[in-house]
Amino acid sequence: MIGTGRTHRSLALLASASLAVAGCGGGSGASTPTPSPTATPGVSLFTAPAQVALTQAEVQRIIAQAAEEATARNLPAVIAVTDRVGNVLAVFNMTGARATATIPTPVSGVNFDLQGAAVPATTAAIAKAITGAYLSSSGNAFSTRTASMIVQPHFPPSANTAGLESGPLFGVQFSSLPCSDVAARFSAIPSAAGQIGPKRSPLGLSADPGGMPLYKNGVVVGGIGIMADGVYGFDPEVNDIDTDAEELISVAGTTGFEAPTTIRAERISADGTTLRYTDRDAADLRTTPSAARAFAALPGALVAVTGYFAGTAVLAGTAYGTEASGIRRATTAEFANADAFVLSDGVGANRFPVRAGQDGADVGTALSAAEVRAVLEEAFTIMGQARAQIRRPLDSRAEVSISVVDSRGNLLGLVRSPDAPVFGIDVSAQKARSAAFMSGTAAATDLLASPSASTRAFVAATRTFLADTTALTGRFAISNRAIGNIARPYFPDGEVGRPNGPFSVPINQFSPFAVGLQSNLIAGDVVTHVTFVAGASTSDVRVGCTALPAPSGVAGETRLRNGLQIFPGAVPIYRGTRLVGAIGVSGDGIDQDDMTSFLGLSNGAARVGGISNAADAIRSDQILVDVAGRAVRLRWVGCPFAPFIGSSDQNVCVGR
Repeated sequence: MIGTGRTHRSLALLASASLAVAGCGGGSGASTPTPSPTATPGVSLFTAPAQVALTQAEVQRIIAQAAEEATARNLPAVIAVTDRVGNVLAVFNMTGARATATIPTPVSGVNFDLQGAAVPATTAAIAKAITGAYLSSSGNAFSTRTASMIVQPHFPPSANTAGLESGPLFGVQFSSLPCSDVAARFSAIPSAAGQIGPKRSPLGLSADPGGMPLYKNGVVVGGIGIMADGVYGFDPEVNDIDTDAEELISVAGTTGFEAPTTIRAERISADGTTLRYTDRDAADLRTTPSAARAFAALPGALVAVTGYFAGTAVLAGTAYGTEASGIRRATTAEFANADAFVLSDGVGANRFPVRAGQDGADVGTALSAAEVRAVLEEAFTIMGQARAQIRRPLDSRAEVSISVVDSRGNLLGLVRSPDAPVFGIDVSAQKARSAAFMSGTAAATDLLASPSASTRAFVAATRTFLADTTALTGRFAISNRAIGNIARPYFPDGEVGRPNGPFSVPINQFSPFAVGLQSNLIAGDVVTHVTFVAGASTSDVRVGCTALPAPSGVAGETRLRNGLQIFPGAVPIYRGTRLVGAIGVSGDGIDQDDMTSFLGLSNGAARVGGISNAADAIRSDQILVDVAGRAVRLRWVGCPFAPFIGSSDQNVCVGR
């Protein structure tokens, strides 16, 4: 069947991209642990992308090409262009463009969290552009249509796939949030640090077709986002072909800046399903982009967007990998591996340097800087030997971001490979904080202290579902894979007719803007921010997501201060029986992310002693849930088979 647009579309936000492959569970096993690759500091395994950026003239050309197609379709649009690290280079409002976009409600008509909200069209366009830029790299090009495939309750999303498990990035739409303490904020005052990234997104990451990456000579340099039809949605049916005007307007804009065909999403598969990049392409355009009018002759004008763009002039992009971009190569003092990249403040200082844990008063002996460094370095080594899932050509090495936190969620170090997708920076920290939070003694106490009654209700729901009155008090170590198990609208994942997990909502109330605990924790923050952007308030959202208590006593420093994340890639860190932190990984396949965090911690612990993965007896895969008389086990980690390049080792997580 051929679709003709976005009828029957639901809404979603996305963010990023990690895809599942066949895996094996971590946990106890009789086999001898498989030796992992040895670190080789100073030896480079990766090629950093060239330091190129969009010029002011190129941004104007991109907008002109998109506006010409919008005019031909009689659909005035808001057009946003960003660079790779999320700096907004232009927001162009065509004459007659809709001012707002509406978030749909589910079939049940129940409104909560962000459902039914009308948001400024400028925020939707920016979110789409950022998504195209953040999900892509020199090894993969993902659009917001790609995002649409991988965040829904069934994968691939279709009326014919009910009963299959949820998309591999289910829940990642709530990342790079406007309240994140990891994402940087726009400053209207020019300074050396004014263009550092990664920048926040006003609505998290988007799955509404119409957002695409921009490339120069095979290097991703930014993204374009189009908002024109007044609906901020996604496509729930992958088995038809839509003619989506917003997508085609963005295709026109990318002319001359297209992603290489060899790395587009349709060349990448997950669980045997090839992903989608666009439903229509340049052959379906109504214009010849190269003949577009000059920027100065376009119908419309640049528009200021509070918190994102001054609106006075089109900007040139900042080259990724430079100090000014906020993401640069590490010095030898910062990190031993020659391929390591870190986040910088734009004037030389590492924003998240390796440091000791700040929670000694809670845990007795906090993580030392040497322990944090060992875990980060060993995880980086695992990544460098792992075969990528989402990158082309085949047998490319995985590229990810890696974060370590203490039990309070304080970032103790963040490192990444040269070309890892940018979305993984914020998500790696989210994952680490989520695993530490759910494994800690204060999870229930913090949630019960929330001013939101609906947030507080998740504690009782979880204890009832697990038949455990002590749930969320630190009795079990909870990995991010286990968090995801109970955050789906069906439990077990995908089994139609089963009840929802306790962190989710029932499927008839489900919307990607209202998934359960994850969205509930940050909905108020997003609303506060959108109100500020719209000009209805002079107060922006605070730095630090969720209204949970701050264990350190500092406002905004909650344990989940860039939000909860509910897909795999993080495990908690223990000193004996005491939780002392967690490691989170994001940027490639979710099994690769899981393996890198799990083995990185295992090898780091073996190197320094004193810390470890959780003991087998308290891992989340020891938790059994009764489902209609059948015992269903939560998961711990999932690792790919034969994951290392140049090695035939299999089941590498077993016995760890």
